[in-house]
Amino acid sequence: MVTFLIRRILLIIPTLWVIATVTFFMMRLAPGGPFRAEREIPAAARAQLMHSYGLDRPLGEQYLSFLGHAVTLDFGVSYKYPGRQVREIIFEAFPVSLELGAWALLLAVLVGVPMGVLAAVRRNTWIDFSAMGLALAGVSIPNFVLGPVLVLALSLTLFMFPPALWQGPASRVLPVLTLSATYLAYIARLTRAGMLDVLRQDFIRTARAKGLSEATVVLKHGLRLGFLPVVSYLGPAAARIIMGSIVVETIFAVPGLGRYLVNAAFNRDYTLVLGSVLFYSLFLIVLNLLVDVAYTRLDPRVEMK
Repeated sequence: MVTFLIRRILLIIPTLWVIATVTFFMMRLAPGGPFRAEREIPAAARAQLMHSYGLDRPLGEQYLSFLGHAVTLDFGVSYKYPGRQVREIIFEAFPVSLELGAWALLLAVLVGVPMGVLAAVRRNTWIDFSAMGLALAGVSIPNFVLGPVLVLALSLTLFMFPPALWQGPASRVLPVLTLSATYLAYIARLTRAGMLDVLRQDFIRTARAKGLSEATVVLKHGLRLGFLPVVSYLGPAAARIIMGSIVVETIFAVPGLGRYLVNAAFNRDYTLVLGSVLFYSLFLIVLNLLVDVAYTRLDPRVEMK
């Protein structure tokens, strides 16, 4: 375990370096710039701005300076928000995206896993068909359609929940429902497939032959291995559910990091884009590492490499 963790942690450094390098040069090669607006600014003012942010230096020098500061998580000042450090924006906005994603993923697991188990146990019955039909609908309906429909039905018609903002528990309901729908569907389908495979194994037949109750066989012996596909999915899903909350944050006016990242990309805010991408990348790498460790704990047959 220690050797595995050390090897994976050491791999984080070159991985982040590659991501930082690719993102840096892609942003600089993209057309436009941080100080090109609809109304042209005087050449002297533009030159002063470029000098203030160090954009008039050679590209290689800018790249080395960026790497040197990124090691200490110092990404500089945002071009779009001149009075704020990128690090401050990330630390302020990311907890909002993290909370939204955590609630959505928790709901997806708490509903999707029992749905998948029930569908597997009651295979080819109306329960199975209904559960998988709902899962198919969850996969098929995109967030930008489901979100407005929920707002129209539950906010503007029934007045049950606020339609936007991020204030109080009630304001969390619609964004969480919208964001969790797709992941709930995938988790239900993965759980069903995993459970169907496990329930056909010899050790399950042995457990039933010993007289164990069906609930014990399914939940204690079957679910442990049937849950493995979901565990493998949770790492990338957790990253996607947080990074993919951009649409949901826009629909419901949630002040998360996703909205900052989109605006930064449109405005060529180099520092904010680079800082957000590296932060998201580190978060994804750590999540995948935790998932790998959890997977080996659930299934001792898997070797750490």
